[in-house]
Amino acid sequence: MTALVAEDETLLRRALVEALQVAWPQLRIVAECEDGAEALEALAEHCPDVAFLDIRMPGLTGLDIAAAAVDVSPQTQIVFVTAYDQHAIDAFEHGAIDYLLKPVTPERLAVTVQRLQARRNRGQSERDALTELAQRLTANRSAREDKPALTWITASAGRETRLILIDDVAYFRADNKYTTVVTADGEALLRKPIRELLDVLDGSRFKQIHRSTIVNLKAIAGIVRDDSGKGTMRLRDRPETLTVSQPFMALFKTM
Repeated sequence: MTALVAEDETLLRRALVEALQVAWPQLRIVAECEDGAEALEALAEHCPDVAFLDIRMPGLTGLDIAAAAVDVSPQTQIVFVTAYDQHAIDAFEHGAIDYLLKPVTPERLAVTVQRLQARRNRGQSERDALTELAQRLTANRSAREDKPALTWITASAGRETRLILIDDVAYFRADNKYTTVVTADGEALLRKPIRELLDVLDGSRFKQIHRSTIVNLKAIAGIVRDDSGKGTMRLRDRPETLTVSQPFMALFKTM
């Protein structure tokens, strides 16, 4: 069997991988991911038998990835990993195969491994459970802990420093270690990597459509899916189109 591990804290991710190697030597870890976008793309690429997902990650959370798994990798069994009891209980009730509380103990991990192996041996599919999970997530996002979202940013355009309201942003695009901020009036450079934006933007208004692009939902005019599963996004006040990578298209189905 194969597995994906998604955890934004490096030490915790390595600790879980090492614990899995002891508790389940036959399990092959095909991807170790440090954020939700990376995890979603790895899920689509590898279609692992099991995904260990941290609930709270920058940008896409474990809950988002589980919802997208219905389309991206429906055979994958989901295990939520969390430091918060209320999240764990909620995830379990929503159809997850199991959950692990941080710090993960060898005893609790052994129980989870046994359950995963038993479910695999019976050949049971997680698609129905994940479908129900996606529907519940659409109706109720209470498992998230809301943080005060950004209302404005400062970005540079040449020698000028601009004060830009978040509502006026059409999309953010990764630009090496910085981020390009695109509005109806033009572009400016934000001296912050796009990954740091994921944790402070309002997730109900801004969605990641690619590892390097975050779009304002109000700026979207329409999306067309091609035969490969990728999407082309038209914007209301910008002439260019944006590419929605195939794994991220699944996120829009639950909106």
